[in-house]
Amino acid sequence: MSDAYGQRLGERMRVGNAPAIVTRALRNADLAVTEVRCDNPLPEMSGSFQQEDAFLVALQLRDRPNREYWEDGRQAAVCDVRAGESSLLNLKREPSVLLDKPYHTLFFYLPRAALDAIADEANAPRIRDLSYKPGVGVNDVTISSLGSLLLPALRHPDQANPLFVGHVLLALGVHVAQTYGGMRPVSQLVRSGLAPWQERRAKEMIDANLGGVLVEELARECGVTRAHFSRSFSRSVGMAPHRWLMKRRIEVAKEKLRDGRLSMCDVAAACGFCDQSHLTRVFTKMVGTSPRAWRRALKE
Repeated sequence: MSDAYGQRLGERMRVGNAPAIVTRALRNADLAVTEVRCDNPLPEMSGSFQQEDAFLVALQLRDRPNREYWEDGRQAAVCDVRAGESSLLNLKREPSVLLDKPYHTLFFYLPRAALDAIADEANAPRIRDLSYKPGVGVNDVTISSLGSLLLPALRHPDQANPLFVGHVLLALGVHVAQTYGGMRPVSQLVRSGLAPWQERRAKEMIDANLGGVLVEELARECGVTRAHFSRSFSRSVGMAPHRWLMKRRIEVAKEKLRDGRLSMCDVAAACGFCDQSHLTRVFTKMVGTSPRAWRRALKE
């Protein structure tokens, strides 16, 4: 996977060899670093990058005087980018650069999924966008220091310690999220409720198992004890997990009842109720009318 990633980026930067390391330091999100170097470039534009919701952090290891850079087909201000400076590229905006002078660059791949996971783990609102000036180099000591830690690993990617590389790339991602994305952890959660990612995951599991899911399973998925989960879920959501399950069953039941082709038994089964009488009993208690009467009222 690292070889394929390096090859793709190398092709776009017009070089034949681009050592890369890809790691999954976050759940469901790959992070990567690639070294690109060319001492005798032909004057030509970089290849087009695949348009995706992701960023590249470009750390220059060699001076790039009068660098010409484009985003969305518009040229940014021509400027000098010094060795040790870094810049951001938004892959949704079709970045391209004129490769007319020798270059040596570290590219850090940071997809939207990684930024979301970093924000979730930090108990912070998700980041909408990163703040930067297209084509302008910034003297970011943290990025240059983290990049220098990875250069030896890129000399021998097959011997690199995955845990070490993962930690360095994660540190870079957190730094970018804070410095350019404005990420700030939310002050103490309301009475120590669940973290946003925990609440989201618990609700996803409940929705996927309307027939019932053990609180122990929800707690295990969130990495906490059963007692802690139950208490924190109630504080975050305003009701106990079982109550939330019943609420979701009723909401789904209402959706199904709008389909006149479904029988009451079909609706009950689709929403996780034992049978029609169970549906009727719970629906009437929570809504104030029976599901049959509620369906009739839709037609009036």
